[in-house]
Amino acid sequence: MKILILGLGLIGGSLARAFRFYTKNEVDGFDPDPEAVRLAKVAGACGEAFTTMPELDGYDLIIPAAYPEANVKFLESGKIPAGKLVIDIGGIKRKICEAGFKAAEQGDFTFIGGHPMAGTQFSGFAASRENLFKGATMLLVPKEGEDPELLSKVEALFLEIGFGRIKLTDAETHDRIIAFTSQLPHVVSAAYAKSPTAREHEGFSAGSFRDLTRVAKLNEGMWSELFLEDRDYLIPEIERMAQNMLKVADALREGDTKKLTDELRVEL
Repeated sequence: MKILILGLGLIGGSLARAFRFYTKNEVDGFDPDPEAVRLAKVAGACGEAFTTMPELDGYDLIIPAAYPEANVKFLESGKIPAGKLVIDIGGIKRKICEAGFKAAEQGDFTFIGGHPMAGTQFSGFAASRENLFKGATMLLVPKEGEDPELLSKVEALFLEIGFGRIKLTDAETHDRIIAFTSQLPHVVSAAYAKSPTAREHEGFSAGSFRDLTRVAKLNEGMWSELFLEDRDYLIPEIERMAQNMLKVADALREGDTKKLTDELRVEL
């Protein structure tokens, strides 16, 4: 199989490395950033790497791995040849899948939404690595009634590069749950790290501080896109979080041990 990855950042670059390291598939990459392309070539992550979009006819699988708006723009470009398999890996699914399924029907290609449940607090190709997906879950959003044989092949492809589990879902469920499991922690971490006291942490911090501030080193441009596209689900999660924290503050203010104990008790 010949694969083209569109976007050589942390996830796209790690996919390129993984496909090259763990499989016998041919892998090329595209990124408008010359530095990302240079690093990908130096690392041997791609057979070929381009700063201008290559001809798509020669590829069996195309993976849009850019920001959501860029992925949508590509899917709606009308440039995807018939018969291709396209799997995007954007962090939201409703908008991308709506565009992807519609374009696939019009252009006679196959589209599947995807989202690797893996990452780090760092961004860019320099942070990529071939084992990023080891043991991780790969979420797939196929169209209703998608060919089971094709899905089995796609699942096998991702398991081959280290994913420990493949989970099928729909775009609505994905965006609702990901607002809580992925987006909200980034919001909380950024808010926590903005405290003036955070500048005085040296010598006073340990694991809790590291855990809470790790993802505050986010790519604010990309996460802003994700948050805005998923705001109908993210805003209620932020409000619930704020309400829960205020309940703790009230219990402390009132000196109410039982109330505080109840608020701190968590069952997962």
